[in-house]
Amino acid sequence: MKQSGNTILITGGGSGIGEALAQRLHDAGNTVIIAGRRRETLEAAIAGRTNMHAMTLDIDSPDAIEAFAREVIAAHPALNVLVNNAGIMRYEDLGARRDLNDAEATITTNLLGPIRMTNALIDHLKAQADAAIFNVTSGLAFVPLVAAATYSATKAAIHSYTISLRDALAGQVEVIELAPPAVQTDLTPGQRTREGYQPLGEFADEVLALLGQSPTPKEILVERVKFLRNAEAEGRFDAALAAITALAKGGGH
Repeated sequence: MKQSGNTILITGGGSGIGEALAQRLHDAGNTVIIAGRRRETLEAAIAGRTNMHAMTLDIDSPDAIEAFAREVIAAHPALNVLVNNAGIMRYEDLGARRDLNDAEATITTNLLGPIRMTNALIDHLKAQADAAIFNVTSGLAFVPLVAAATYSATKAAIHSYTISLRDALAGQVEVIELAPPAVQTDLTPGQRTREGYQPLGEFADEVLALLGQSPTPKEILVERVKFLRNAEAEGRFDAALAAITALAKGGGH
């Protein structure tokens, strides 16, 4: 991926990881469009930044995604990079019958959202020079958090989908996976100040440094996520699963 001169769309770009990456990519000399549900949050994220734009998007609606894709291409025909970042995380108890609304919403946002957005923009991206798609997954794609089983499953699914997408688009669109560790954001209540989670600014700085490598890695992995990403290959899967399960039961989530 080239470092500057891109036109980049980031879903879920009004807060957290999306906002931090959007602002750093903008600082690097890129035009950045952030998309999300809340206009006021988006406007705050782009305040005072030339060539940074905000567009509202309901990532859960297939029709809204299709309409959004037409609108963003019309407004920003140079769009060449898509960052599928929008996501939600809900905790759940698998040990008893429960309302599945949270699980179903997680699948719609985290799995169907990126698939639909990629589908809506793929023909446009293929026609652009230096095109790239980033799918944001999680360390939990590789070792699940039992307390957030559906979230973990959607991230594992997007990891798999990204591998297939990369092969299908080889030579046409660069496909990159970004798998964050636990980062201090508002993804879940209290997470912004949770001890042991990576500070957001530190994470974003590390990601930008990795993006500066040539060639761009297929997987963007900061040091803190390697405990989970490499657990199975290094024969530590059961220990890693036990460790993050214990952390959650001890109040770590």
